[in-house]
Amino acid sequence: MNNLTERDAKVLWHPYTHIKTAGLPLPIVKAKGAYLYAENGDKYIDAISSWWVNTHGHCHPYIAQKVHKQLKQLDHVIFAGFTHPTAIELAERLLRHLPENQNKIFFSDNGSTAVEVAVKMALQYFYNKGKTKNKIIALKNAYHGDTFGAMSVSGESIFTAPFKDLTFEVLRVETPVKNKEKEAVSQLKKLLIRKDVAAFIFEPLVLGAGGMLMCGAAVLDEMIALCKKHHVLTIADEVMTGFFRTGRFFASDFLKYKPDIFCLSKGITGGTMPLGVTSCTEIIHQAFVDDDVHKTLYHGHSYTANPVACSAALASMDLYERKTFLKNILRIEVKHNKFVKTIKAHDALIDVRQQGTIVALDLKTDEETTYTNKIRQKISVFFRDKKILIRPLGNVLYLMPPYCISNNDLDYIYGAVGEFLESLNEDSLKK
Repeated sequence: MNNLTERDAKVLWHPYTHIKTAGLPLPIVKAKGAYLYAENGDKYIDAISSWWVNTHGHCHPYIAQKVHKQLKQLDHVIFAGFTHPTAIELAERLLRHLPENQNKIFFSDNGSTAVEVAVKMALQYFYNKGKTKNKIIALKNAYHGDTFGAMSVSGESIFTAPFKDLTFEVLRVETPVKNKEKEAVSQLKKLLIRKDVAAFIFEPLVLGAGGMLMCGAAVLDEMIALCKKHHVLTIADEVMTGFFRTGRFFASDFLKYKPDIFCLSKGITGGTMPLGVTSCTEIIHQAFVDDDVHKTLYHGHSYTANPVACSAALASMDLYERKTFLKNILRIEVKHNKFVKTIKAHDALIDVRQQGTIVALDLKTDEETTYTNKIRQKISVFFRDKKILIRPLGNVLYLMPPYCISNNDLDYIYGAVGEFLESLNEDSLKK
């Protein structure tokens, strides 16, 4: 029988993969904690939590136990006209951690669909009230997913270019990163004068696929306050930033003013099963409670509130709520902070930044600093040889490890990053 890589090549099409130049995919057959094990027995450190989802470590026995128990009791049931205990309990527990203004939970399948629901909620909220407010404001460098609504509110990029004429019009403002805060606020003020704006969507504190760009809480508070003043809804896309990635349960916990709608996914199940959540205020929910059937939110998925996925999320919540849990978050933050201080002046770097358990490094290159920057392939190969899973965003090398990662593994990763930066300096001298 052929090996996994050969079998894969015959039948599979991988995401975000340039087919002509991509190397062969690495066949992984098992995982445990912070490690992935290849078909040949090699062990790799998962430095990016397998696309930012795996928070507690792979194959966590407690989550596996709870999922196994649920599978023997209730695997799935339609969620239109029916309900079940795990969905109810998960909604109750999420609302305890979300801001007090959040009142209702709507389940879907993933981050992109959570955003789709949020956008539809915001637009239909005003439609149901008989108001013509049908424009969304988004950040220039945003990424909110790959379904059409999510693409529409994302920044214009290689991801959305083929579909530009098919997505709906969005008003965009500058991303309020350091030294661009005033420009972003000024642009937002001008757009809010319009009478047709329904909502402002943003990724709080950290813009993930946009390049791990980081924004301060103060400027986001100013932007949210402006939206509230103009009766514009605010949507926090916490798909990546939720569940302690930024150092607190939600990135919005750093904010004084709380968004009206939240989008959650990725770490909600600890990286074990797909699940999406959109939460909203009671005021928004009430706009859909009416004798007129046309005011219903006609949106759903076959696997909405799947009991097994909800049980995985409940087990993940148990782990998040353990008294000792925050010690790991703080430990990683401290380690990252010390590492950042040692490399921030390196000649091969444009910038280095940290927020909670996330570290991002912008590498100097001769190319435009975009997702297609050729250095991404060099980064991937270098770290793969070091037995570390890294998937860069163009020239942005970032670390986002599972919270169970050991100090020794972090030190090994930091050392490999240092070696890679030195190799860039050596290449520069040869030119």
